Amino acid sequence: MEYLPLFLDLRGKKVIVDGGTTVAARRVERALAAGAKVHLFDAAPCDEFRDLLSHENLVHHAREMQSDDVKGAVVAYGASENEQRDKRLSEAARALGVLSNVADVPEYCDFITPSVVDRSPLVVAISTAGAAPVIARILRARIESLLPPAYGRMARFMGGFREKVLARIGDSRERRHFWERMIDGPAGDLFLAGDSDGARRHVEALLEEGDTALGEGEVYLVGAGPGDPDLLTFRALRLMQRCDVVLYDRLVGKGILDLVRRDAERVYVGKLPNQHTLSQEEISDLLVKLAKEGKRVLRLKGGDPFIFGRGGEEIEKLAENGIPFQVVPGVTAAAGCSAYAGIPLTHRDHAQSCIFVTAHGRDGVLGLDWEVLLRPRQTVAIYMGLTSLEELSAQFVSRGADPQTPAAIIDNGTRPEQRVAVGTIADLHHMAERDELKGPAMIVIGSVVTLRDKLRWFSESDDTVFSMGLTARRGL
Repeated sequence: MEYLPLFLDLRGKKVIVDGGTTVAARRVERALAAGAKVHLFDAAPCDEFRDLLSHENLVHHAREMQSDDVKGAVVAYGASENEQRDKRLSEAARALGVLSNVADVPEYCDFITPSVVDRSPLVVAISTAGAAPVIARILRARIESLLPPAYGRMARFMGGFREKVLARIGDSRERRHFWERMIDGPAGDLFLAGDSDGARRHVEALLEEGDTALGEGEVYLVGAGPGDPDLLTFRALRLMQRCDVVLYDRLVGKGILDLVRRDAERVYVGKLPNQHTLSQEEISDLLVKLAKEGKRVLRLKGGDPFIFGRGGEEIEKLAENGIPFQVVPGVTAAAGCSAYAGIPLTHRDHAQSCIFVTAHGRDGVLGLDWEVLLRPRQTVAIYMGLTSLEELSAQFVSRGADPQTPAAIIDNGTRPEQRVAVGTIADLHHMAERDELKGPAMIVIGSVVTLRDKLRWFSESDDTVFSMGLTARRGL
């Protein structure tokens, strides 16, 4: 982050604008809207100032700004499009400790002016640190369309209950829960539908429910997908912003964790083969303990929590203890990684079925149904198989699979560091060793792998392709 985003209180404070251009008019307009006392310096302001010059908080000086004019200001804007004037403003402001901004001259700027979506008192500011202002304007237009003016009115309406809520609910976490229940619940729905009286009655009734209703804990079991944050669902994002504490695995990357509410407590419960921070039983017990403390607990898992994620075991424990929970599915690794590798799991000319298996059993050993795996015209997607590649290859071949059956290892699938090694069943172990693949990895076996060269679309930073003259085959 190159700039620290701040919202300044300019009510009744002095702001300098030097220049009579259209940009200067926008600076004056924005400062006046914030309640500032604006001093404009220019001999002949453009027509954009026609309605601004009569504003009670604007003082127009029909001359260029001088260094002494900056005294007592909080902010000084240079928008004259004259290099000498802009430099004078910047030097005077910095000498007096006044924040300055000169349009389109970064070296004269202590801050930058963001694109703003104004739904007062709700305000959204967007910045690209000056690198690509057009992107900020495009995003502002999109947010404008997604954020109806009613949200600003709702913010003001909810703010009217602030003192009552502070007096009624002493605990800060419970207060936040209460506000969430108001805004993201029936009260918010009623207000946005135009029924402000109904919304008011609902809020007041909720305030009368008592501490027990406000302090109930809950668990959100959320699938984080295979790595790319863009694959998260809207529901996942919403719950990630509501939690008090998050328990996350090693497969959940920083890009996804950055989307969790900033002040939520973070607890790492990741597991490596034969190296567990917490056992599965301890994780389940911790979920119950935290929820009974009244916390909203986010259990964030890579991929989908119900596909080799042991999510079922965790919510069994929650159900046994009467803990409310929600389950949010995620993009499972087989689907996400194969798509980003350009390998379709099914294809009319190659595979009419796909089977998901894990190479890691309850006791850390393989326990696969080989008769099912060796069926023709099917794709096999293997989870958690990187450490078992040598045994997997040997078992496939010894049980009748063609050693030259196409196979791929997708390492860190969907992430910027994704790498894909392509070869055959017989070469799996060699491919992983040669390319020093560390995982997490998904293994895909079947003739669909031969389509990668034609269908690949995702740009890989260090793509590794190992080919043994693969040709399209039917089935395994």
